[in-house]
Amino acid sequence: MADTHVLFVEDDDVIREATQLALERDGFVVTAMPDGLAGLEAFRADRPDIALLDVMVPGLDGVSLCRRIRDESTVPVIMLSARADSIDVVLGLEAGADDYVTKPFDGAVLVARIRAVLRRFGHASGPDARNGAHASGDAAPAEAILRFGDLEVDTEGMEVRKGGAPVALTPTEMRLLLEFSDAPGTVLTRDRLLERVWDYGWGGDTRVVDVHVQRLRGKIGQDRIETVRGFGYKLRG
Repeated sequence: MADTHVLFVEDDDVIREATQLALERDGFVVTAMPDGLAGLEAFRADRPDIALLDVMVPGLDGVSLCRRIRDESTVPVIMLSARADSIDVVLGLEAGADDYVTKPFDGAVLVARIRAVLRRFGHASGPDARNGAHASGDAAPAEAILRFGDLEVDTEGMEVRKGGAPVALTPTEMRLLLEFSDAPGTVLTRDRLLERVWDYGWGGDTRVVDVHVQRLRGKIGQDRIETVRGFGYKLRG
């Protein structure tokens, strides 16, 4: 991870400096900014591999900054929130964040979460990927195209179409859809999705799953993923 560039936006001087030093000791290259506007400028100039955004920063708050970043890139975003039960957590996820960490956080936990997110995204793909997919080159074999009604999932080209029109997914949304596509009609629990999509071997906040399922529904159709109350979700064939 020595070449991994982290954008860290945090207005608290002590937290910003201590976290930057901790990340640099683990081999990350860190650009630390004290407010959202400076963070956006740094993002556009440096194109980091991952962004850590505190929710409550001046100039441009973390949620708004996440939206601006998501408009331009699918670079992974982790939100930092002072309260686990805060509505800001959900707002950040709805804005396009891939995960969140509650403050105060242990440096080792933060590093583990960063590495888990980077593994999910495939660090070699870089932060400038657009639309959650990469060029597929030649047409994929027929067996690589999964069809669910008017929804087509190209598992090799990492492309999705609905009614023939391309659907722009973030890498996390794509991984979530692939997990459902591997087992259509099968109920997948939130814990399984946390483990398989978010790489949470230790459990996690199921709000991360719920918000991403809702975001995915908004792109592929509200009725395509069914909620099975008390159990989880399943993809309708």
